[in-house]
Amino acid sequence: MSARLHLARLAGAASIQDGGRRGHLRFGLSASGPMDPLAFAAANRLVGNGPDAAALELGLAGARLRVEGGAARLALAGAPSGLRLDGDPLAAHRSFILREGAELTVERPREGVFAYLAVAGGLPVPAVMGSRALHQRAALGGLDGRPLHEGDRLPLAAAPMGEADHALDPVPLDRDAPVRVVLGPQDDHFSQAGLATFLKATFTVSNRADRMGYQLDGPEIAHGSGGFNIVSDATVAGSVQVPGSGRPIVLLADRQTTGGYPKIATVISADLRRIAQRRPGEAVRFAAIDLAAATRLARDAAARIAALGSRLRPVEGEAERLMAANLAGAAVDALRAED
Repeated sequence: MSARLHLARLAGAASIQDGGRRGHLRFGLSASGPMDPLAFAAANRLVGNGPDAAALELGLAGARLRVEGGAARLALAGAPSGLRLDGDPLAAHRSFILREGAELTVERPREGVFAYLAVAGGLPVPAVMGSRALHQRAALGGLDGRPLHEGDRLPLAAAPMGEADHALDPVPLDRDAPVRVVLGPQDDHFSQAGLATFLKATFTVSNRADRMGYQLDGPEIAHGSGGFNIVSDATVAGSVQVPGSGRPIVLLADRQTTGGYPKIATVISADLRRIAQRRPGEAVRFAAIDLAAATRLARDAAARIAALGSRLRPVEGEAERLMAANLAGAAVDALRAED
């Protein structure tokens, strides 16, 4: 029997994602792919995969996993989550081997939303239209076109087990930083007061948030004299639509490809992960930048992903690195901390 990854327990949303299904917007199909591309790539690089290999995306999810019929090298990156191997604590952002008969526990994240569990060799589920990424509304990709369920068994690719384990610095979530946008393409459909509200107010992520988009709560954004309807045109990941309610909606990985509401701004690609990692009730502020700055930041983000492989450290050196960091200097009295 070939090795399989058994989801013995799953509490929350989980799917298989890869780098995304590119080139199908003209057919009304968005790319899907990871909500946090940097954390996704970090998990993959830790186990020796390319940055776009198929992996598990866990959205506010906890899980217990076992390997059947072999062993596998895994790594978790993204939203900080407790990790245990047969009950013993294990650090995230490092690779490790899960052997047959052992159990891995991933706890719900303490902050953020999305964590990524990568497996050496990727997850060889069938590709659909060139990608293994789940697009739930289209029932394409993933495992049989659906999210993962408790009890699922996922095929594992044959991958060498002889390489050493590696670690990376944790990927920061940037959840308190403003989300940078380029205004438009329909910012002229809003009053000056509406534009000022968008850029100066603090919004919160509503409960109406999923991989398709996040609706934000907060003050209403006033449209201009032209109203809130336009002839439907194309959307991109990061489009900020404002329907008649005046509440902005940030479109994300599984978005619709066209829309008939004016788009006040577009979240820059480098900051899509910044908003995706915010939970319902958490604050969102926007800051406008120009196209040249957005382009530079997109290139910087791509370079950061490309450089992950060169930043891997052997796990054997982690103890010495932590000792050198003098972590004890930041210790506090636990009893006083409760006062």
